[in-house]
Amino acid sequence: MHRSQRLLGSVFWGIAAFAAVLNTAAAQEVSAPGGLQVFVTPYLWMAGVHLTTLTPLERAPEVNSNVSFIDLLSHLDGAPFMGSGEIRYGPLGVLADGLHLPVSTSITTHDIFFRGGNAELAANMGTGVAIYRVLEDPVQFADAGLGFRAWGFSSTVELNPGLLRGAVSSRFASWVDPLIAARYHRDLGHGFGLTAYGDFGGFGVGAHTDWQVIGTVDYSLSPSWNLHVGYRSLNFSYSTENGALGFDAHLRGPIFAATFRF
Repeated sequence: MHRSQRLLGSVFWGIAAFAAVLNTAAAQEVSAPGGLQVFVTPYLWMAGVHLTTLTPLERAPEVNSNVSFIDLLSHLDGAPFMGSGEIRYGPLGVLADGLHLPVSTSITTHDIFFRGGNAELAANMGTGVAIYRVLEDPVQFADAGLGFRAWGFSSTVELNPGLLRGAVSSRFASWVDPLIAARYHRDLGHGFGLTAYGDFGGFGVGAHTDWQVIGTVDYSLSPSWNLHVGYRSLNFSYSTENGALGFDAHLRGPIFAATFRF
């Protein structure tokens, strides 16, 4: 638990340092509304994982797992990364979002054939969307776009030698899903606003379905610095070609973010 607290602390300090640097740069120069604009958004997503795994085993054809955000923290095996960005020029823009989550856990055995072991998993996700502003006035805007989301999972299971020699097994899986996306923002006055974002894809190209929704309450501290508090749900349903193995995953939880424009 001490290790997870240190890692969580490093994430907060990293975001704070990053925020200070970007805010200084943004204070020096803020682009004109019609010119090139760059937005960087580090965030903390306190997501739990709800996973249904389809297996080829007759005795366990379906396995359900629920892992809370606190459980994930206790099994972190490195510093996670969570962040998004946007580049805009006039009505055109590009959104990008990335997530890296490395976790590990010890394996308990009877210490006869093997003397324990360790299992590691790294989950990586990257989203890119080209957007076009279809609506804009002084109090609201709406965007529509097309893009993709790439997934990558790598795992390593290591068993320590006992009566048998030690063993190591590594696996990697990845795929890319096409997406359609939309975003809407509404100013409420006095610096407050609401933002909703959603995308949907997969269509059997990679996953059967791949979708997410994000809703936030926004507060503008300055023309170059906004804060966001909300909720995010990211979901996919994927199975191998022969259907012997499949995953139905739901990642959801509160999200805290800060956007810096420069």
